[in-house]
Amino acid sequence: MASSLHHLLLLLLTVSAATATVRHPPTAAHNYHEALTKSILFYEGQRSGKLPPNQRISWRKDSGLSDGSSMHVDLVGGYYDAGDNINFGFPMAFTTTMLSWSVLEFGGVMKSELGNAKTAIRWATDYLLKATAQPDTIYVQVGDANKDHACWERPEDMDTQRTLIKIDRNNPGTEVAAETAAALASASLVFRKSDPNYSKVLLNRAIRVFAFADKYRGSYSDGLKSYVCPFYCSYSGYQDELLWGAAWLQKATRSPAYLNYIQANGQTLGVNENDNTFSWDNKHAGAKILVSKMFLVQKVQSLHDYKDHADSFICSLVPGAPSSQTQYTPGGLLFKMDDSNLQYVTSTTFLLVTYAKYLTQSRKFVSCGGTIVTPRRLRTIAKKQVDYLLGDNPMRMSFMVGYGPRYPQRIHHRGSSLPSVSAHPAKIDCGSGFNFMHSETPDPNILVGAVVGGPDEHDHYTDERSDYFQAEPATYTNAPLVGTLAYLAHSFGQI
Repeated sequence: MASSLHHLLLLLLTVSAATATVRHPPTAAHNYHEALTKSILFYEGQRSGKLPPNQRISWRKDSGLSDGSSMHVDLVGGYYDAGDNINFGFPMAFTTTMLSWSVLEFGGVMKSELGNAKTAIRWATDYLLKATAQPDTIYVQVGDANKDHACWERPEDMDTQRTLIKIDRNNPGTEVAAETAAALASASLVFRKSDPNYSKVLLNRAIRVFAFADKYRGSYSDGLKSYVCPFYCSYSGYQDELLWGAAWLQKATRSPAYLNYIQANGQTLGVNENDNTFSWDNKHAGAKILVSKMFLVQKVQSLHDYKDHADSFICSLVPGAPSSQTQYTPGGLLFKMDDSNLQYVTSTTFLLVTYAKYLTQSRKFVSCGGTIVTPRRLRTIAKKQVDYLLGDNPMRMSFMVGYGPRYPQRIHHRGSSLPSVSAHPAKIDCGSGFNFMHSETPDPNILVGAVVGGPDEHDHYTDERSDYFQAEPATYTNAPLVGTLAYLAHSFGQI
């Protein structure tokens, strides 16, 4: 009898050991692969310029085909930042950097979506190369936002003045220049293997643009205040962009010059600041995570402080941690501010899953005042935020247009809310469009993949087109989400 029990135990142990090696991906409540596909498709709806034959969002047509001509330059292309028809260079560059970072960290698991993600990046970098073609000059905006916002018209009908705004030696704009350098440098890494010549062009331009940003210092909000404020005013200064730009150039060039720059200037560029908001305006948190990889994974010992800086940021987010500073709604959404709050949710979740990756690779964890926080905990926090965005919330609605059974029907977006050119070939002029803007009718054109600004601090969403705080999508909201969704889709065996 004892012998039989012994054999039975051995058999059970053998079976459990065998089954333990077969790892089945956990099941998920959401289709992250579908959300990933749609989050990238969104960018085709934001395109300015001459649209290609394989344009998938077919209700959009060519627009802005003479952009730049008033100053004899070619600035056709790029992206409209949100629900208007302006090419804002500052958020466009940040969008490009974050799309590139998403691909660099998680492109290996994107499968069929990798090509689409790279196409989205290239649409931006082709434009940024045009905008930086002249040495020590960057065209940072096409269009007058005040005049554009006084109209509600399709980009295809756009007849407001396409004013060109530039920075140069006499009117510097360090924030937008350094962010543009970061965008070009990060994208050069994306294309390094698939298109080495293009990658080289991007990197050489990034080096030149960063040198301009660093040498001619000044906030672009000072000299160009009437054009860029209050839309994309730089509130955090330009120190964060210089650190961020240097980090990306170090990653792209592996030159000791940029490593030395980071070591020599990190303190003066604000690495010790406890700002825990990562956005198109403030890059400190992103720079801390990015540079920490050099210590954690590449073992650059001189940068060990960046692990502490990154940990400090992470600890400010963890609910219940001693140094937690982050507000969450009753439904569990990370809440920074009323205006387009989901942009902070998507940027933060990307940093959580990316830092978790670095920690796992280096077999490290985060200590928050004696509380041990594991990479798994960071991923759990990130997943909860993404699940909220996709429908696990008190409103029981997705905040990504076209995803799930219930999603925003009236977004603050001109092209989506007005009849398409195919449906209504006649021009809809500047003022007439407001009849559609104020209408309760659902959008005739579905901007698939667009993530809106999101609910308020009480988890309430109005779905009113005029409420641009809640209802307006933006390119920089989707960009970091692309990386997080790729990670989740892979983790749950969907891709």
